[in-house]
Amino acid sequence: MTDTKYTVVVQVPAGVSQDQVDAGFALEREALDPIGAKIVGVSAKTEDEFIAAAKNADALIARGRRITRNVIAGLDNCVVIGLGSVGADTVDVAAATDHGIVVTNVPDVFIDEVADHTMMLFLAAYRRVLLMHKMTQEGRWGEGRPYHNDIPRLWGLAIGLISFGNVAKAVARRCHAFGLRVLAYDPFVNELAMTSANVEPVTGLYELLERSDFVSMHAPLNAETHHMLSDGHFARMKKTALFINNGRGPTVDEAALIRALESGEIAGAALDVFEQEPVSTDNPLLQMDNVICTPHMASASARMGPESRRRLGRELAMCLMGRWPRSAVNPAVLPKTNLGRWQPL
Repeated sequence: MTDTKYTVVVQVPAGVSQDQVDAGFALEREALDPIGAKIVGVSAKTEDEFIAAAKNADALIARGRRITRNVIAGLDNCVVIGLGSVGADTVDVAAATDHGIVVTNVPDVFIDEVADHTMMLFLAAYRRVLLMHKMTQEGRWGEGRPYHNDIPRLWGLAIGLISFGNVAKAVARRCHAFGLRVLAYDPFVNELAMTSANVEPVTGLYELLERSDFVSMHAPLNAETHHMLSDGHFARMKKTALFINNGRGPTVDEAALIRALESGEIAGAALDVFEQEPVSTDNPLLQMDNVICTPHMASASARMGPESRRRLGRELAMCLMGRWPRSAVNPAVLPKTNLGRWQPL
């Protein structure tokens, strides 16, 4: 058995974990065991307890607890914080960068699952599937077809994508198969990347909202995108528009979304994410006939869990050995040639 050279600390979740299938971390250890890295689960009830347990850790797995600036400041030896997700909003990336700690993620493992789920929710909302199901159950057989008399054919309508990352690109490919015109707003993406994907770049967010029959949110969550959409934005959308969010809930002012739906400013919504999760069962969004919801599971599949966990273990192992990972959230941190800490630019 390989001697322990590195310690990887992770918070043991109190409830159900979406990606931790076994308590022994067998899949993560496929890459960590050979280099002598031991995973230690910590059942810390407070942040201070977690800091005390992780003080001398060489790496953290960001799962079960937010890795705040306070936590990061209490780490003496940590060189890498690993995420098993695309989003990095559970880690204070700026603080990690300040302390020379690499943050890794898994940005490409379950893109197709999220894109498929986006299309499923979008089409279900567009065709009023939940309401049609309810009508069928209640014997309201003749009401379904008239209800669709004001719904245009999908072919030729426009969907606007907010942000044009991996998921949005995969959604765009699927939308083209349905004959949709695809627009995208992302000030950080070269227009040629959009036009080469047969997507029209739109330089203004308001313009995108005004022109789109459907709006799909794909922005990552950070300080700039928190409540990126609020009352004024929903007011710019068509009254017939549908809003889809399979990204991050807090990118949308949820109270504003509720107001827009209740007032008829927009026609409906399809949501896999919410501002507060788990979502409260008395949230008005869950009671609306024109809203379809799922419990933040768009990425779930038989492949997602095992592959993201293996990839997480590989990324941690690469950093612990002083090598550059495949996916760094904060590439401003560069590796040193020895096995010591990483250095910010």
